[in-house]
Amino acid sequence: MDEILDKYNIINHLNVSRETCLDFERYIRMIQEKNHKINIISKKTAKNNIIRDRHIIDSAQVVDFIDLNTNTTYDLGAGAGFPGIVLAIMIKNLNKKMKIKLFEKSYHKSVFLEEVSEKLNLNTEVLQKDIFEIKKLKSENIISRAFKPLPIILKLVRENFDHYENLILFMGKSGKKILKDVLKEWEFDYREKKSLTNEDSFLIKIKNIRKKIN
Repeated sequence: MDEILDKYNIINHLNVSRETCLDFERYIRMIQEKNHKINIISKKTAKNNIIRDRHIIDSAQVVDFIDLNTNTTYDLGAGAGFPGIVLAIMIKNLNKKMKIKLFEKSYHKSVFLEEVSEKLNLNTEVLQKDIFEIKKLKSENIISRAFKPLPIILKLVRENFDHYENLILFMGKSGKKILKDVLKEWEFDYREKKSLTNEDSFLIKIKNIRKKIN
């Protein structure tokens, strides 16, 4: 097997091409170069294999949990670009037209996201704004990874979005308990997808968010 594809063999079933993997590797190098100047990601996770396994491969699994034929996806709290940049790389190489809007409050991280998007020719828009201060938002898909606690994200989407179709979140090893607790106060339709990178983690797709009336 091609060495570059072998590094990403766990996501080969997601139709990941060699070009996509090469873009991922370029993205890793950009993260590492920038991380020497400013704190884009934790120094502890800035090694090639850790960025690849913990961040890129983990983010990439969202691609088969989202409708790629929709027009717009918002990444809330995009940070270093997980999962928004990863998804944008995959979309480019799958020849899809979806635009990824990356919301990131930090100036330095926003500049980095712009640089990556330009160098990798991605269909993104970086918005250096506080998402909590923007109302009447509309997007078919909303994604977020390691941004805010679940109740805060639910409240944000409920109050700040006039329209959305799917909210997709990455849940960690305590996700089951968090979900159980949240369902005491919130109602929504949801579907889970087991994580490829951690047996205790999962992705969740949420629709029709409403607050319970006690």
